Amino acid sequence: MATQSERAKAFHALHHQDGAFVIPNPWDAGSARLLAAAGFKALATTSAGFAFTMGRRDGAVSRAEKLQHIRDLAAAVDLPLAADLENGFGAAPETVAETIRLGAEAGLVGGSIEDSSGDPAHPIYDFNHAVERVAAAVEAARKLPFPFTLTARAENLLHGRNDLGDTIKRLQAYERAGADVLFAPGLADLDMIKTVTSSLTRPVNVLITLPLSKLTITELAAAGAKRISLGAGLSRAAFGAVMRAAREITGHGSFTFLTDAMPGAEIIAVMKP
Repeated sequence: MATQSERAKAFHALHHQDGAFVIPNPWDAGSARLLAAAGFKALATTSAGFAFTMGRRDGAVSRAEKLQHIRDLAAAVDLPLAADLENGFGAAPETVAETIRLGAEAGLVGGSIEDSSGDPAHPIYDFNHAVERVAAAVEAARKLPFPFTLTARAENLLHGRNDLGDTIKRLQAYERAGADVLFAPGLADLDMIKTVTSSLTRPVNVLITLPLSKLTITELAAAGAKRISLGAGLSRAAFGAVMRAAREITGHGSFTFLTDAMPGAEIIAVMKP
């Protein structure tokens, strides 16, 4: 097993090699082991995917539950693990800093902090406060005994604020505050991706959503993406397979879905004894 420091250095290096890399998002220890066996070089948690496993909506998970989830995934695979740390589980910069420290103690070598408040009436933190929160996260990361990769997320596009100019302004401020990776989920095409990546100097994460699903890694890299994540995409694909099977059973009384199921022996082969 690699040490946490070795995983951290390997994760940092992925962001500075040629081209782009994909960081898939497992939702439990089993899916993490499957993705590791598939050959990915790093993994990241999904807040929505994890919440779904608990029968909850995205955002309805406590920090304590998230930290235990991180421990479970970090123990399951010998790969660098980053996490969607949502908004740091609190508005105060001090709380965000504590979340980074606790996440590292749980096994993370990277994590993201978003500027979404969780308040439907005021969904995005005010600019200055958002920057202060990122700065606090960066300061906490720099105190760790290994190179923790801190990602700062600008959430405008996910909350009805379709202002790309403000999104870029925020990302640039987060970059100046010291974030290692910048991320604006909700970019819908290559032109938007190019506009964002050309406005920044540090690596940019691009989230694959349905509008981007027909693009290739090569095309995304050419547009400036360095890291490509899937968010809850894989967990939603798994849930989709379950529902298609369920509807076949209840609607047609048949079981042909099993022809597409992964053989049990293949699953067992990558699981811990």
